[in-house]
Amino acid sequence: MELAKAEEQGFDAGRLARIDEFLKSKYIENNKLPNAQILVARDGLPVHYAHFGTLRDDGTEMREDALFRIASMTKPVTSIAFMQLVEQCKVAVEDPVSRVIPEFKDLGAYAGGGGAVPFAPTKRGQPMRFVDLLSHMSGLTYGFQNRTSVDAAYREARLDLSRGKMTSDEYIDALSKIPLEFTPGSSWNYSVSTDVLGVAVERISGMSLGDYFQANIFEPLGMKDTGFDVDPANADRVVDAYSYRPGHPPQLVERAEEGRLVQPAKFHSGGGGLVGTIGDYHRFTSMLLRKGELDGARVIAPKTLDLMTANHLPNNADLTQISQSLFSEANNAGTGFGLGFATVIDPARTLMPASKGEFYWGGAYSTAFFVDPVERITMVFMTQLYPSSTYPIRRQLKTLIYSALNHSYV
Repeated sequence: MELAKAEEQGFDAGRLARIDEFLKSKYIENNKLPNAQILVARDGLPVHYAHFGTLRDDGTEMREDALFRIASMTKPVTSIAFMQLVEQCKVAVEDPVSRVIPEFKDLGAYAGGGGAVPFAPTKRGQPMRFVDLLSHMSGLTYGFQNRTSVDAAYREARLDLSRGKMTSDEYIDALSKIPLEFTPGSSWNYSVSTDVLGVAVERISGMSLGDYFQANIFEPLGMKDTGFDVDPANADRVVDAYSYRPGHPPQLVERAEEGRLVQPAKFHSGGGGLVGTIGDYHRFTSMLLRKGELDGARVIAPKTLDLMTANHLPNNADLTQISQSLFSEANNAGTGFGLGFATVIDPARTLMPASKGEFYWGGAYSTAFFVDPVERITMVFMTQLYPSSTYPIRRQLKTLIYSALNHSYV
């Protein structure tokens, strides 16, 4: 990968090199992580890139064009896709979801009683709107939260693992039979909201989500290696997936050569189904940094992106004040949530280097990205360890990156 000179972009190259030593000594050599890739850029110009560890459990070395499960880093892509349709006035963020997904017309909030389908009568309140899906205030949930009767119903219906199990219509039908956690707009809960948003994109556009992404996001941005399915010719580039085991090396949970990802996905999960390279996602973050445009291709308008990266939590609250999730990709004080992104609203409260207006997200396999529109910095980090809450690596990487910054725009 061709790199710009760090010093010319306001970085200390020696301090950036600390990132490599830190990842090797703290995570790779002691088997906490099987692999890692990191790309740091300023004004879209890569200033630091490194990769470590193995692509496969058999010892195959990591490669620059490795294909990673980016899981919830799919969510910002889906959110951008939906807002493209908003820009065309084919839908509005304040529209009720039932306008596009009529199966949700009679959804209400859980009111106690039985913990399986059929549930007791539900509480009816404000109807779910698309803004609630975008901001995770819809009342939907994830089964892996393992906290309530509603979560249990999601696990029974296997709604967290839908790639090869059901079509998008079958997915919506299953969801429509389970009550909401709460009345839409009243709380924040990390959930399958963006999967539902992806189905809405399909129904409005008349295209599969993968085809819509390809035509309207990936092709314009030159993201040649990202999609819901892996071309069998590229199967040798797919990274094995692992899960955390306390006190032991990570456990292999999915061998790339078993071929699940090279089989066509029955359901295109807008909340977590994409596979792609660090180079491709760098192009996506560069587009975000440049207010929706890259190399002459306009993907989203600047004012639309401003709306998406503003805090939409009631009364400008942060996630610690309104979230009821036991698991979240964003759990820091000083962090609000917009339309598809977590956003920094109070840098001091985050207790780490940050800029007001910085936005970010991550994936369940510990992948992460952030975009700092003030300092013009972007970062993409790839690995394949579940769950993402295992290590504080995202906080550590941010600290190392900002510690290497010599020239600030503030």
